Amino acid sequence: MSENRIHLRPEEPQDYRAVEELTREAFWNRYVPGCTEHYLVHVLRDSEAFVKELDTVALVGDGLVGNIMYTRGRILGDDRSELPVLCFGPLSVLPAFQGRGVGGALIERTKEQAAVLGYNAILIYGDPAYYERFGFIPAETFGIGTADDCYADTLQALELRAGILSRHPGRFVEAPIFDIDQEAAMAFDKSFAPKAPQDGLPSQKRFQALLQMRRPR
Repeated sequence: MSENRIHLRPEEPQDYRAVEELTREAFWNRYVPGCTEHYLVHVLRDSEAFVKELDTVALVGDGLVGNIMYTRGRILGDDRSELPVLCFGPLSVLPAFQGRGVGGALIERTKEQAAVLGYNAILIYGDPAYYERFGFIPAETFGIGTADDCYADTLQALELRAGILSRHPGRFVEAPIFDIDQEAAMAFDKSFAPKAPQDGLPSQKRFQALLQMRRPR
C-alpha cells in the first residue's frame, strides 16, 4: 500500500477506541470548547437508529485517520406521510489528514452503498461550503425544514432516488440519540488524556454564524 493511499473498510470492534480517539481529535474545540462527538460515536453503535452496514473507517498506511457513521432519520410530511431517510455524522478526520480527500472518500463510498441498499435520501447538518461539492443542496429546495419547522442553511439534502424529496415536503427529524446527555459525555471524556477547551476560535465563530441562518418555514 502506498504511504498516502486512502483505504476504506467497515469499522470493526477492535477499532472502536481508536475511532473514538480520532473523533475527539477531529472535533476538539472545532465548534464549541471541547467536544462531545466522541461520546456520540461511543453510544451510537448501540442505538436502534445506527446503520452498521455504512459504518466505515479510512486508513492511510496502517493508521486509522477517518470514520463516517450513519443513522436512520425521517421526514414527517406536511401531508402526514413519513419518509425514511439517512443522516450521517459524525464524519471524523484526524486534523493532520484534513484537506487530503479522506472525508470526501468516505462520503462518496458510503453514499453509493446507501443507494445500492435502497435508501431514499441523505440529510445532514453541516457547512454548505463543504458539502455542496458532494451533491448536497439546501433542504429548503425540497420544502424540507428542521424538526422545529424552520428553514436552516445548515440543513443539506441529497436524493438517492430522483424526485423523492420533492414529493415529501415537511420536517426532518433525527434519531433521539443526537440529544446528548452532557453529564454522561463529560464523564466519558475523563477516560481520555486531558485536553484544554478553548473559546473564541474562528471555526467556532463560523459555526455560530451558521446556526443563526434560520427562518420560519
